[in-house]
Amino acid sequence: MPRLLLLVVLLFSGLSVRAAEPLTVAVAANLQYTFVELAQRFTAQSGIPLQPVYNSSGKFAAQIQNGAPFDVFLSADTEYPAALAASGHAAGAPRIYAYGQLVLWSRQPGFDMKNWQQSLLSPAVGKIAVANPKVAPYGRESMKVLARLKLDGVLRAKLVFGESIAQTNQYIHSRAADAGFTAKAVVLSRQMAGQGQWVDIDRKLYQPIGQAMLITRHGAATQGKAAQDFADFMIGPEAQRILQQHGYLLP
Repeated sequence: MPRLLLLVVLLFSGLSVRAAEPLTVAVAANLQYTFVELAQRFTAQSGIPLQPVYNSSGKFAAQIQNGAPFDVFLSADTEYPAALAASGHAAGAPRIYAYGQLVLWSRQPGFDMKNWQQSLLSPAVGKIAVANPKVAPYGRESMKVLARLKLDGVLRAKLVFGESIAQTNQYIHSRAADAGFTAKAVVLSRQMAGQGQWVDIDRKLYQPIGQAMLITRHGAATQGKAAQDFADFMIGPEAQRILQQHGYLLP
């Protein structure tokens, strides 16, 4: 093969490899099941693979501040992305992609969801799972619900805190907790649908959880176009339809 042609082939091969590099996405744990479908659709359309990492939003924010090489951050709230943007760790302003909803979920037989407040007070309920409100926005809003119902004090001894909504779900699903607060997207997921019973929490008791995304400074520097393509996808009609089907409210 002539040297010039070989160089051209190698050049385009290198570009192809770089184009196929995955985007590393920090995904708030409430999106764990929904993100599978989102990633499949995005990759099918763009050819760009996604590498998700799941954790609480607060832990991701701290990791990004300390230089973790995430390209895009899908938070469970707006506060952590806003703080990252203000401190220079984002390529631009955060944007809300969905609003999350709270439910109470139990896999314990006989749990009375119609009278869930009384059920939580019952001696038959020993443990109630909540995501850590210090790092997990769903946990923060769950505690607001209990406070507004004046149940936070009387139920305090029963509360067990997961480090993220994913760990909280494990407590509920394994029945290590008798009931717990989680994201509606979890109980509607294919993996959890039909397991136990759940009830929507009245939206008057909490603020629907605005979930914002941002492209990190690292992502903009290393995979700027791919990161922007994914951000555009998340607010586009197909991703918004998927999010709505999974129990999120649209912005």
